Amino acid sequence: MKLARIRKILLSLVACMFFANAPCFAEQFTGKCVRVLDGDTIEVLHDGSPERIRLTGIDCPEKSQAFGMRAKQFTSTLVWGQNVTVSSDATDRYGRTIGEVLLPDGRDVNAELVRAGYAWWYRKYSSDQRLAQLERTARAERVGIWSAEDPLPPWEYRHQIRSRTLAHQ
Repeated sequence: MKLARIRKILLSLVACMFFANAPCFAEQFTGKCVRVLDGDTIEVLHDGSPERIRLTGIDCPEKSQAFGMRAKQFTSTLVWGQNVTVSSDATDRYGRTIGEVLLPDGRDVNAELVRAGYAWWYRKYSSDQRLAQLERTARAERVGIWSAEDPLPPWEYRHQIRSRTLAHQ
């Protein structure tokens, strides 16, 4: 089953080379969201098995961080039990599928999280100016994480946790 999936991805990439001007995702599938791990990571049924999806272009606070559980709850409200469409173009170093998730009504979950102030635009990994604008608007309106005095980006929070862990070893 894994080999067939790899073939499908490779064929999609070859097709992308011929249509370089068109936006291209290596794989797209629709499945039921069966689990929400945190604000930016969900599991969606794909070919009968749960596939872990890391939402592309955004970074939500960690669950142990301020607004982390709110981000998870917001994501759960949007996707849990829904048949969502995942457009994926990569996997990360943890084997998670990286993708954009669309709701049945066409709304982009990644963008909805940024709009509601529950995610940062992850500029290190995304050039999506739509997400950048949504973050600027959320900051200006002081919604979600932007209502805090000095919100700590999750990548800095994770770095602090790793540094503390290494210091105690």
